[in-house]
Amino acid sequence: MLNVQIVPTAFIPTVFPFVEEYIDNALQFSRGEYTADEARVYLANGEWQLIAAVDEENMIHGCAVVQYHNRPRSRVAFVVAIGGKLISNKDTFQQFTDILRAHGATCIEGAVREAIARLWRRYGFSEKYRIVEFEL
Repeated sequence: MLNVQIVPTAFIPTVFPFVEEYIDNALQFSRGEYTADEARVYLANGEWQLIAAVDEENMIHGCAVVQYHNRPRSRVAFVVAIGGKLISNKDTFQQFTDILRAHGATCIEGAVREAIARLWRRYGFSEKYRIVEFEL
């Protein structure tokens, strides 16, 4: 059984080597928007939050990087990157959402590929909008 927990900012330098591959793999799909090294900086500065799924021996099996922001009627937990076995069953998803709620989040958003959108539909997610980009 996995325990989903926040990695305190003070422990980012110690824990990051164990989650870097998960984060790097997820950010490969961001088209260069962020790198794992940049994620490390945002995490270390406390601008983003690292949430990890660990087993009984504290071995990390997955993680998510979350950025919170406020809108007039909601507080969004935006999933910047996710990898491994974090949202792999109803129990870990419930633990994940409990953490987000504890930080005031009223909704979860993320920019995902089609395959991940299909996976997350199992947990009640729905497509909100599609993001396109044009470089100037």
